[in-house]
Amino acid sequence: MYTMKQACEATGLPYETLKFYCNEGLIPHVKRDRLNRRIFSEHDVAWIKSLKCLKGCGLSIQEMREYLQMCLQGPASIPKRKKMLKEKRKNLEEKIQEIQESIAYIDWKETFYDDVLSGKKPYVSNLLPEYAEDSEK
Repeated sequence: MYTMKQACEATGLPYETLKFYCNEGLIPHVKRDRLNRRIFSEHDVAWIKSLKCLKGCGLSIQEMREYLQMCLQGPASIPKRKKMLKEKRKNLEEKIQEIQESIAYIDWKETFYDDVLSGKKPYVSNLLPEYAEDSEK
């Protein structure tokens, strides 16, 4: 069994986040010790790690609640869970694409700046008229 502190250490969640998840009912069946402090089983810790992943996938607290409710229904809800996760995967793939485009832009700009600093290219700016590329050349 894990104390709150030990569960936080095992899952990498801040204490406040774990407490919030407990208060929101996202960790079902949490037991309490004789001093009424929460204690967590191995299964609880595994579920908390899943919650952390779900949050990282972009699920809101409400969506995490919905997912939990589906999980508590057992295998019958697997198709619904798969659909929910598939939608989140699509969103993550779109974010990856946006990040890759941003990285490509930074790479291009770094190369441009290196070329300007080394004298290979003249400085061109869309913001400063005196450095605008002459469109008639």
